[in-house]
Amino acid sequence: MHNTSIQELNALLKGEHMAIHGYEKYMENTSDPEVKSQLQKIQIDHKQHAIRLAERIQNLGGHPCSDIGVAGEIGQLMSSLKGYMNKDTISIINQAYTGEKRGIEMANEIVKGDLDDQSRTLVDDILNVDRSHLSTLDEFINN
Repeated sequence: MHNTSIQELNALLKGEHMAIHGYEKYMENTSDPEVKSQLQKIQIDHKQHAIRLAERIQNLGGHPCSDIGVAGEIGQLMSSLKGYMNKDTISIINQAYTGEKRGIEMANEIVKGDLDDQSRTLVDDILNVDRSHLSTLDEFINN
Protein backbone atom coordinates (compact mmCIF):
# COMPACT_ATOMS: atom_id res chain seq x y z
CA MET A 1 0.00 0.00 0.00
CA HIS A 2 2.80 2.44 0.86
CA ASN A 3 4.55 1.84 -2.48
CA THR A 4 1.34 2.65 -4.35
CA SER A 5 0.82 5.79 -2.25
CA ILE A 6 4.43 6.86 -2.83
CA GLN A 7 4.11 6.40 -6.59
CA GLU A 8 0.83 8.31 -6.78
CA LEU A 9 2.06 11.10 -4.52
CA ASN A 10 5.24 11.41 -6.61
CA ALA A 11 3.12 11.73 -9.75
CA LEU A 12 1.20 14.55 -8.05
CA LEU A 13 4.46 16.12 -6.94
CA LYS A 14 5.64 16.24 -10.56
CA GLY A 15 2.42 18.05 -11.40
CA GLU A 16 3.10 20.58 -8.65
CA HIS A 17 6.59 21.19 -10.06
CA MET A 18 5.02 21.76 -13.48
CA ALA A 19 2.55 24.23 -11.98
CA ILE A 20 5.34 26.13 -10.20
CA HIS A 21 7.29 26.43 -13.47
CA GLY A 22 4.15 27.38 -15.38
CA TYR A 23 3.24 30.18 -13.01
CA GLU A 24 6.80 31.47 -13.23
CA LYS A 25 6.31 31.83 -17.00
CA TYR A 26 2.89 33.45 -16.57
CA MET A 27 4.33 36.04 -14.17
CA GLU A 28 7.23 36.77 -16.52
CA ASN A 29 4.78 37.48 -19.33
CA THR A 30 2.26 39.76 -17.65
CA SER A 31 2.70 43.42 -16.93
CA ASP A 32 -0.54 43.76 -14.93
CA PRO A 33 0.53 44.11 -11.26
CA GLU A 34 -2.81 42.85 -9.88
CA VAL A 35 -2.71 39.72 -12.06
CA LYS A 36 0.97 39.15 -11.28
CA SER A 37 0.23 39.39 -7.55
CA GLN A 38 -2.57 36.84 -7.79
CA LEU A 39 -0.42 34.50 -9.89
CA GLN A 40 2.30 34.75 -7.24
CA LYS A 41 -0.18 33.77 -4.53
CA ILE A 42 -1.27 30.74 -6.55
CA GLN A 43 2.35 29.78 -7.21
CA ILE A 44 3.06 29.98 -3.47
CA ASP A 45 0.17 27.56 -2.87
CA HIS A 46 1.71 25.14 -5.37
CA LYS A 47 5.09 25.45 -3.65
CA GLN A 48 3.45 24.65 -0.32
CA HIS A 49 1.67 21.69 -1.90
CA ALA A 50 5.01 20.40 -3.20
CA ILE A 51 6.53 20.66 0.28
CA ARG A 52 3.59 18.83 1.87
CA LEU A 53 3.68 16.06 -0.75
CA ALA A 54 7.46 15.66 -0.41
CA GLU A 55 7.14 15.40 3.39
CA ARG A 56 4.39 12.77 3.08
CA ILE A 57 6.43 10.74 0.60
CA GLN A 58 9.42 10.84 2.96
CA ASN A 59 7.23 9.86 5.91
CA LEU A 60 6.09 6.82 3.93
CA GLY A 61 9.74 5.87 3.35
CA GLY A 62 9.95 7.09 -0.24
CA HIS A 63 12.09 9.55 -2.14
CA PRO A 64 10.28 12.61 -3.50
CA CYS A 65 10.94 13.55 -7.11
CA SER A 66 12.69 16.88 -7.48
CA ASP A 67 11.59 17.94 -10.95
CA ILE A 68 8.90 17.60 -13.60
CA GLY A 69 10.41 14.53 -15.23
CA VAL A 70 10.92 13.79 -18.91
CA ALA A 71 7.21 13.76 -19.75
CA GLY A 72 6.78 17.18 -18.16
CA GLU A 73 9.76 18.58 -20.03
CA ILE A 74 8.38 17.28 -23.32
CA GLY A 75 4.98 18.79 -22.51
CA GLN A 76 6.52 22.16 -21.75
CA LEU A 77 8.60 22.04 -24.93
CA MET A 78 5.54 21.20 -27.02
CA SER A 79 3.60 24.04 -25.43
CA SER A 80 6.36 26.53 -26.17
CA LEU A 81 6.58 25.36 -29.78
CA LYS A 82 2.86 25.98 -30.22
CA GLY A 83 3.21 29.61 -29.18
CA TYR A 84 1.95 28.75 -25.72
CA MET A 85 2.90 32.03 -24.10
CA ASN A 86 0.79 34.85 -25.39
CA LYS A 87 1.64 38.06 -23.63
CA ASP A 88 -1.81 39.60 -23.28
CA THR A 89 -3.29 39.37 -19.80
CA ILE A 90 -6.49 37.52 -20.71
CA SER A 91 -4.55 34.86 -22.63
CA ILE A 92 -2.22 34.34 -19.69
CA ILE A 93 -5.12 34.01 -17.26
CA ASN A 94 -6.90 31.61 -19.63
CA GLN A 95 -3.74 29.51 -19.91
CA ALA A 96 -3.38 29.45 -16.12
CA TYR A 97 -7.04 28.45 -15.77
CA THR A 98 -6.65 25.66 -18.32
CA GLY A 99 -3.49 24.43 -16.59
CA GLU A 100 -5.17 24.39 -13.17
CA LYS A 101 -8.18 22.55 -14.56
CA ARG A 102 -6.03 19.94 -16.30
CA GLY A 103 -3.95 19.55 -13.17
CA ILE A 104 -7.05 18.87 -11.09
CA GLU A 105 -8.37 16.40 -13.66
CA MET A 106 -5.02 14.59 -13.82
CA ALA A 107 -4.75 14.49 -10.04
CA ASN A 108 -8.22 12.98 -9.78
CA GLU A 109 -7.18 10.27 -12.26
CA ILE A 110 -3.89 9.56 -10.50
CA VAL A 111 -5.44 9.11 -7.07
CA LYS A 112 -8.26 6.84 -8.15
CA GLY A 113 -6.04 4.01 -6.97
CA ASP A 114 -5.26 3.10 -3.42
CA LEU A 115 -4.05 5.83 -1.13
CA ASP A 116 -3.69 5.47 2.59
CA ASP A 117 -6.11 7.61 4.60
CA GLN A 118 -3.60 10.29 5.59
CA SER A 119 -2.40 10.68 1.98
CA ARG A 120 -5.99 10.82 0.74
CA THR A 121 -6.76 13.63 3.20
CA LEU A 122 -3.66 15.52 2.05
CA VAL A 123 -4.61 15.17 -1.62
CA ASP A 124 -8.19 16.24 -0.93
CA ASP A 125 -6.91 19.37 0.86
CA ILE A 126 -4.61 20.20 -2.07
CA LEU A 127 -7.37 19.69 -4.63
CA ASN A 128 -9.73 21.96 -2.67
CA VAL A 129 -7.14 24.75 -2.78
CA ASP A 130 -6.61 24.14 -6.51
CA ARG A 131 -10.36 24.39 -7.10
CA SER A 132 -10.32 27.76 -5.36
CA HIS A 133 -7.62 28.82 -7.85
CA LEU A 134 -10.12 28.14 -10.64
CA SER A 135 -12.63 30.48 -9.00
CA THR A 136 -10.02 33.19 -8.56
CA LEU A 137 -8.84 32.95 -12.17
CA ASP A 138 -12.42 32.82 -13.40
CA GLU A 139 -13.12 36.15 -11.65
CA PHE A 140 -10.29 37.76 -13.64
CA ILE A 141 -11.56 36.24 -16.89
CA ASN A 142 -15.14 37.44 -16.37
CA ASN A 143 -14.36 40.96 -15.16
